[in-house]
Amino acid sequence: MIPDYLVTHSGGFHADELLSSVILTKLFPQAEIKRSRAPEWITPAPDRIIYDVGGLYDAENRIFDHHQRGAPLREDGQPYSSFGLIWKHYGRDYLAASGIAAEHIETVHDKFDSSFVLPIDLTDNGALSPTGPLAGLTLPSLLETLKPVFDDSAPGADDRQFHIALAIARSFVEASIGRSAAKLRAEAVVQQAIVAAGASPVLELPMGMPFRPSIIKAGADHLLFVVHPRDKDWCVTTIRKGDEGFETRADLPASWAGLTNGELEAASGVVGASFCHNGRFVAAARTREAALAMADIAVKEALAAG
Repeated sequence: MIPDYLVTHSGGFHADELLSSVILTKLFPQAEIKRSRAPEWITPAPDRIIYDVGGLYDAENRIFDHHQRGAPLREDGQPYSSFGLIWKHYGRDYLAASGIAAEHIETVHDKFDSSFVLPIDLTDNGALSPTGPLAGLTLPSLLETLKPVFDDSAPGADDRQFHIALAIARSFVEASIGRSAAKLRAEAVVQQAIVAAGASPVLELPMGMPFRPSIIKAGADHLLFVVHPRDKDWCVTTIRKGDEGFETRADLPASWAGLTNGELEAASGVVGASFCHNGRFVAAARTREAALAMADIAVKEALAAG
């Protein structure tokens, strides 16, 4: 039965029920969000889905709380928040409703669960406590800054701020899922380009796109640089060695660092060379031919350096 109400608790809000609301409002846009702790609202009924309140996890009766004794755990023993429970039961439907290709739904679902949902679950349950200067800039912390200040006594302040935070939470969910789906679309393009490149250490792509995961998956260890168009220019990009850090398989020539236009043309010997980042991880040229020439020079210098 399509619900008329999406019921979560009143008062202060947290990331888990906000993000749960993102999923449920996409699937049931006609349903009204009801924020309440009144027994008549947090008791299961055919006309509602209840989450983050009610003291019960019973998917069949559509109530998804995690605060009670014997709260649900993942297969590996890690705790769920309401977001994890809603994602478990409604995530695949959400992805289908968002236009994700059927063959990608399972991959995107699992990736989003591990990289986005699980950290929210752990943080909400106190199993993960970010520290350091960036602790206050995590998504849960930022969403909670949108709560009304302590002396805001305006009627409906909590509900007003909840809906403001909901719109922001929605943008992060949609962007994260959209990026994950885009990486899967890019994978097919990059794989074709790797085949076309053969033994060449330079990979040419038809546009800027995520390429490193596909290069790693293909075992294309011989590739050193990527060339692709960007607006009216062309880019020469390095390939990072790891998921973290900035160490690359090969850097652009040191003599190009920080140069532009005529100075870079003189240093590289390539007419049309227009920019090289001081960090030597990306350069630009005005034409495809110039970009490929820069990449060829960079390859030769890198191989000579051993």
